[in-house]
Amino acid sequence: MILPLQITSRNIELTEAIEANIREHAEKLDKYYSRITSCRVTVEALPNRSLYNLRIDMTVPGTELVVKLDPNADLYLAIRDAFHDARRKLEDFGRRQRGDVKQHTETPRGLIKTLFPDQGYGFLTTMDGREVYFHEHSVQNHKFKQLTVGMEVRFGEEMGEKGPQATYVRVI
Repeated sequence: MILPLQITSRNIELTEAIEANIREHAEKLDKYYSRITSCRVTVEALPNRSLYNLRIDMTVPGTELVVKLDPNADLYLAIRDAFHDARRKLEDFGRRQRGDVKQHTETPRGLIKTLFPDQGYGFLTTMDGREVYFHEHSVQNHKFKQLTVGMEVRFGEEMGEKGPQATYVRVI
């Protein structure tokens, strides 16, 4: 961390052991993401309920990550759980920054162009004008016999022996 750890308490006097536990957990966060600018931990005892809230605010390049879980009756468990969640948020942030997160592309769309119900297959026309073969077993959310020419569908595509074919067809 570039700035030193800040520990704040509300409605509770933190013992040296609790502060040491928080510092130990905070030091480990640098293993998961090395460019943490600052980390602020707020420990709060909820009055009349014997419950503890823990909030962790971490500043990283470009954003702030916040962890706030449900109150816990055991302060040490609240600390452990909050820092576990902080670690996961840092790991996820690091993956997004490196571009390791999968980008989900939208499945292609098409229109049913031709049907051969007696033979159990048909052809789709893609939005870019290509023709794709599909078999009745690739239709997922509709009965093949109920399909009609012109229906809009989403589909998966692969190269078959005789050209492109749909791995699945879903009516929109």
